[in-house]
Amino acid sequence: MQSKSIFIKPEDATLAKGNPLHYAEISEVAELIARRSISVTDLLAAQLTRIEEFDPELKSFKFIDDSGARAAAAERDKELAEGFWRGPLHGVPLAVKDIYEIAGWPASMGMPSKIGDVSTVTATVVERLRSAGAIIVGKVHTTEGIYAEHTFPFEAPLNPWDRSKWTGVSSSGSGVASAAGLVFGALASDTGGSIRMPASANGVTGIKPTWGRVSRAGVFELAATLDHVGTLTRSVIDGAIMLSAIAGRDLLDPTASLLPVPDYAAVSPHGLHGVRIGIDIGWAYDDVSVEVSRALDSTLDVLTHLGARIVPVSFPDSRQIVEDWFDVCGVQTAVAHRNWYAANKGSYGPALAALIERGRKLSGTEYQELLLRRAHFRGSAQTVLNDIDALLIPGLPFPAPPAVDMVRMDEQTVTQVHRYTVPFTMSQLPTVTVPAGYSDDGLPVSVQFVGSDFDEATLIRLAAAFQAKTTWHKRHPTLTRD
Repeated sequence: MQSKSIFIKPEDATLAKGNPLHYAEISEVAELIARRSISVTDLLAAQLTRIEEFDPELKSFKFIDDSGARAAAAERDKELAEGFWRGPLHGVPLAVKDIYEIAGWPASMGMPSKIGDVSTVTATVVERLRSAGAIIVGKVHTTEGIYAEHTFPFEAPLNPWDRSKWTGVSSSGSGVASAAGLVFGALASDTGGSIRMPASANGVTGIKPTWGRVSRAGVFELAATLDHVGTLTRSVIDGAIMLSAIAGRDLLDPTASLLPVPDYAAVSPHGLHGVRIGIDIGWAYDDVSVEVSRALDSTLDVLTHLGARIVPVSFPDSRQIVEDWFDVCGVQTAVAHRNWYAANKGSYGPALAALIERGRKLSGTEYQELLLRRAHFRGSAQTVLNDIDALLIPGLPFPAPPAVDMVRMDEQTVTQVHRYTVPFTMSQLPTVTVPAGYSDDGLPVSVQFVGSDFDEATLIRLAAAFQAKTTWHKRHPTLTRD
């Protein structure tokens, strides 16, 4: 590690394309910290000031550990002075979704009935981020019990691109905090689309790994076999850095994969010669907005220019599996909440309560039929992916709609927003979501790369090559003093 000190004040630092430091990528900040060009203490102080200035409006943070974060920053600076650098997350301020247990921190999980609860344990993934040197600034808001709605007294975060627009579902706090430059990345989770929807709505990059790639120990459960732990960051390399830190076997979670963890960030983003990108034209372009169609077109052009081979495929019809998701999620949520719901039913919001009641009504025979259809779909999806390196689809079928329209979605909207997300939690396959365009009124539009089981490395390589040739992920919302 180089120890040369050329201190830069965070408020004076600018990076590529003139972006201020708070919009830097983790990889850029890591270099400054490793060279001791900026102190972790000063960097954290600047981020805390930014949170104090902008988050009262954006409402992404639920809890900020000011004193704990400052103490951790001082310790990281002390380590640097002694020649010890933990790696690219050393001293980098991050946030975590309010479903990750952190001992001594409040743990309401967006649920009014849990206000006042305090965690006594710390999630494995949080321990791993801290061990890698990250500064966990605080917790960001989630929906009630990680499901569909923000229940009073909790409020939905606001979209930094347009305060009237939707921010996605339960990981919206993670998406807003990352997009607005409040932190350099955040832990998120995805059960039906809660990494990919906020990534699309807020113009950030989301990695939803294969189910089991990351430990769920100490993570509040919605639906055990659907819940995926992942990241929201400003670039795929940043997400790869975080994923490398959190992934891997865990004795506290026997469902965590025993497969070795690659260095996901060690990719060459130059050239995709021979890489096969599958696209089901009928499915990917069906009933999507002009902006999304345009983003798919331009993405295919970039991939072709990079040397990839575009392969027409026929993806299995996912309409039934999208419907089945609600029953599978309902049964598993009913199991996760069985004791708490029995004692606190009256405090549950209508959406989460309805999901639990839906699950409670299903018979064992009906549930087995669901599981068989799910297994068949997963096998069919994996068969398609076996002949390609990745599948290209939209993130959402449209730019972020008005938030007011998404509070109580009609049946058609529910189906639309889940069309490109639910199939890949039901099949447990990995996805990477990246910004790929903007609407005429400045709202981000995203695409997804979908891969085979535990092949996150290929998806990250694809996304990194795409982001090396485009600047969509380099655009940031303008807040008052930016």
